[in-house]
Amino acid sequence: MSAVVRDMEPRDLEAVLAIEGESFPMPWTRIMFENEMCIEGGRAWLVVEHDNKVLGYGGVALMADEAHVMNLAIHDGVRHRGLGRALLAHLAVRARQLGARHLTLEVRERNRSARALYEAAGLKSVGVRPGYYSETGEHAVIMWSDDITHPGGEARLELLRRRAEQDLLAYPGDTTDEQGPLVLAIESSCDETAAAVMRGGREVLSSVVATQVDFHARFGGVVPEIASRKHTEAIVAVVQEAMDEAGTVFGDLDAIAVTHGPGLIGALVVGLAYAKGLSFATGIPLVGVNHLEGHIFANVLADPDVQPPLVALVVSGGHTSLLHVPEWGVYRTLGETLDDAAGEAFDKVAKFLGLGYPGGPILSKLAEDGDPAAIDFPRAMLHSGDYQFSLSGLKTAVINHIRHERDAGREIDIPDLAASFQEAVIDVQVAKAVRAVKELGVRWFCLGGGVAANPRLRDALGQAMAAEGVGVSVPPLSLCTDNAAMIAAAGTWRYLQGERLGLDAEAEADMRLDER
Repeated sequence: MSAVVRDMEPRDLEAVLAIEGESFPMPWTRIMFENEMCIEGGRAWLVVEHDNKVLGYGGVALMADEAHVMNLAIHDGVRHRGLGRALLAHLAVRARQLGARHLTLEVRERNRSARALYEAAGLKSVGVRPGYYSETGEHAVIMWSDDITHPGGEARLELLRRRAEQDLLAYPGDTTDEQGPLVLAIESSCDETAAAVMRGGREVLSSVVATQVDFHARFGGVVPEIASRKHTEAIVAVVQEAMDEAGTVFGDLDAIAVTHGPGLIGALVVGLAYAKGLSFATGIPLVGVNHLEGHIFANVLADPDVQPPLVALVVSGGHTSLLHVPEWGVYRTLGETLDDAAGEAFDKVAKFLGLGYPGGPILSKLAEDGDPAAIDFPRAMLHSGDYQFSLSGLKTAVINHIRHERDAGREIDIPDLAASFQEAVIDVQVAKAVRAVKELGVRWFCLGGGVAANPRLRDALGQAMAAEGVGVSVPPLSLCTDNAAMIAAAGTWRYLQGERLGLDAEAEADMRLDER
């Protein structure tokens, strides 16, 4: 039996008062509700129930051509399961029937979950009332919808209504009660077009990646214009393949998660635009994910025991970042590269040697047969006293060594050079990671990013952290390079926190993880 939304009746008041009491610091009294329900015209009070149990309620009051949402609350035990969204949709439809052109409301500034719910329904923040909630002095955010009688507003209202019916039919199906939300994730931050479907933040039902490596290899690196074009060509088929492989359809989804930064701006725009289009067409909530957060959450898929507080090192072609994670969703950047990222340095050295692209896996393989102590390359910023990284000087030292040997007519031992260069990179990363876990006193360390696939780095960090009694999580190789499963894991967590990304959101090439 599905959940239903119906008019509130006097017999519902005991349940409504209980939910009111658990939801608000200064709850309405029975008299206040009874007085509201006695008003004839210009009012609508609704409840959502399942199996004769009231799970939530809400009300609107018509004021001229505005319908003010007075109350909206869902029982603690069943939040984040679509019932609030369904109730709000029914209130909006009822407000339209009463003659309203706009929905209005005030919401606590710190109530991130409620604000996300209203934004997903098309309400926008238009101002703040300082100290509006007298019991706490908290500000109220004023939110306002576009005209719901105009074609665009009516279309959104119809999408809300259709999504509400799906939410009510799904409750209490497996998707919400037993296995968690079903999320489609899209990743297009660089040169991989990826999509994945995940259940409950852990169960990967499908993960599809269309790589562009062959198109960029001839140039020795990623060409942004080519990347954007290839994303445009691939994204529809990749998403459909992920949906087909998971055996699901869009109507089954609870959310769409998408990478909206950081990365190549043109590449990000393709994935974000497609995800926004899906969200608008289906009414499915949209959740934004920071690409670096995805790399950290890849560790959760690899090891369910991973829990903050922890230190994470994200190393890839575009990033070298050491981060403190005191709790999920809270990130503090301890240090990052001042110039070249680790993966970028590997690619540039490989390109100079004419070894091909991507350079990291090629040099790593060659280094297996080399002597890491053969050439004494500099360990930049090893003793800087901070957590910053610099690889530009090391890259230059390697290139100068190659030129010097060639000018002298000596043959370069490529495996020795690869091993020595690799060791110089890894020594600094391991030393700073170890110092961070010791100074912060954390018991978990996580590695992520494309360079996390480097066997020597994985081994060196594992040994160093074991000596400190710190647990280490390293994703499998399939979750090191860019993929959408990691975006789905992070996106599911943010969806369950009530976060939503507006359809007016823009891609952010330089998005920082610690500014969320």
